[in-house]
Amino acid sequence: MPADRRDLGANPQASVFDKQQNSAVRTAMPLPAPLPSKLLPYIRQATSWHQVLLLILTVVVFLIEVVPLELQRRIVNDAVKHRAFHLIIVLCAVYAGVALVHGLLKLALNVYRGWVAEYVTRDLRKRVRELEAGSDPNPMSEERGIEISMIVAESEPIGLFVAGALSEPLLQGGILATVLAYMVHIDLWMTLIAAAIFVPQFIFVPLMQGAINRRTKAGISILRILSASLTDPKRAMEDTLEKDEARIDKLFGLSMGVFKLKYAMNFLMNYGTHLQIIAALLYGGYLVLISDLEIGGVVAFISGVSRLTDPWGDLVNYFRDLSLAHVKYRLLATTTNQIAERHGLNGNGGATEKPRAPQSAAETP
Repeated sequence: MPADRRDLGANPQASVFDKQQNSAVRTAMPLPAPLPSKLLPYIRQATSWHQVLLLILTVVVFLIEVVPLELQRRIVNDAVKHRAFHLIIVLCAVYAGVALVHGLLKLALNVYRGWVAEYVTRDLRKRVRELEAGSDPNPMSEERGIEISMIVAESEPIGLFVAGALSEPLLQGGILATVLAYMVHIDLWMTLIAAAIFVPQFIFVPLMQGAINRRTKAGISILRILSASLTDPKRAMEDTLEKDEARIDKLFGLSMGVFKLKYAMNFLMNYGTHLQIIAALLYGGYLVLISDLEIGGVVAFISGVSRLTDPWGDLVNYFRDLSLAHVKYRLLATTTNQIAERHGLNGNGGATEKPRAPQSAAETP
């Protein structure tokens, strides 16, 4: 048969297209390994050795926390009793050196935490992006909206929490423990009075925190629905403008509820701190008048009460963030694994290939 008749009806462009499609199927990017279903295994998988280094640095930081309190007490007592100005100069110089070392260590700790946070955020975003690149090239627009939400909005809060997941409670708990031990050393009864004023916070903080968590979880779900709606023209036509505006209004109400609860909780905690200081002044002033306590002890005690405010507030914020991070990570991991499994069952995105293990800071044994 002549060559011109053999090629009759052939479509060179279609042939090239078929070859490209076959090549694309053969070289499909493997899907990333599934995310652990819980947050703690993911923290261990992604940042294990970094968490160990953060913990070591944290212990050094909170052990130094009590040194300035003792220096304050000695400076005041030397000024009142001994009236030796050269001793005050020496103690102030030591105070300045301790404050400098303490500040530099906290700076290093915070910068290191920031690096770990950005590392985890990058890891999560890459996993979601690789899932999209290795899966169905024409996914459902609802999935696309969820993927965009996970890459843009949901990864960063998880990364920020993971950076201090272990070091933050150790740091703030260590500060509380060392400062409280020092306050007991100054005067036991004054410490017990301050602790009694502190007890109500163990009641209202968990209740208010639970309300904040429920509102935050509902807000995440609404944001995902809005993301899906914005990326799907058909869905945008089906859902009226009034429905989207109602979702936005509901999100506004939830966010305002979170703000009101959070700042009301901060107000109550700060007011409790002022009551503790007033109690210390009343009882400590009485002890000074009857010569059972030096004035430097009262000054150090009040300074210690003030130092308890920040770590206690940070611990409250940590447990709030812990609950929220578990919720956010569970939603992200479940959704990511469900999308990957659905594409795998449909035979898309290199489902026959073994999942590629993610790069992490330290591989799990």
